[in-house]
Amino acid sequence: MSKVIISSFEELEKLVGHELGVSGYHQFTQEQINLFADATLDHQWIHVDTERAKNESPFGDTIAHGYLTLSMLPHLWNQIVDVQNLKLQVNYGIEKFKFNRPVLVNGRVRLVAKVISVVNLRGVTKANIGVKLEIEGDKKPAYEGEIVFLYHFM
Repeated sequence: MSKVIISSFEELEKLVGHELGVSGYHQFTQEQINLFADATLDHQWIHVDTERAKNESPFGDTIAHGYLTLSMLPHLWNQIVDVQNLKLQVNYGIEKFKFNRPVLVNGRVRLVAKVISVVNLRGVTKANIGVKLEIEGDKKPAYEGEIVFLYHFM
């Protein structure tokens, strides 16, 4: 899988309206879910209590935290794009974002990314990237929305 290489505002601007690519799959294990629960102090039973989830959850098993799936964005984004010639990159925001479907334990997901808009803010590039987290074997994505990066190109 080859990455899209972006080295300037102009190169990124040419990609507006285009899909950049698709990441590889990532599998959410119970161990990763438990570690995220520990890190965020979110130990809700639908995430960490495997027996109760099998018996009482409408999903039939534990599910990854929605914010865990969201936190995978940088990792999956970096599989699609290699932004070079940077002084600094900042996560700026999340827009028009909706969690559509939970990701079951051991579920595999991948990111699809598309450039929505690019604006030059006095030398800083503001990029809105459309993202969709696909769940293997499911027609409905785990989430869809836009992430916003600020790129300070050299």
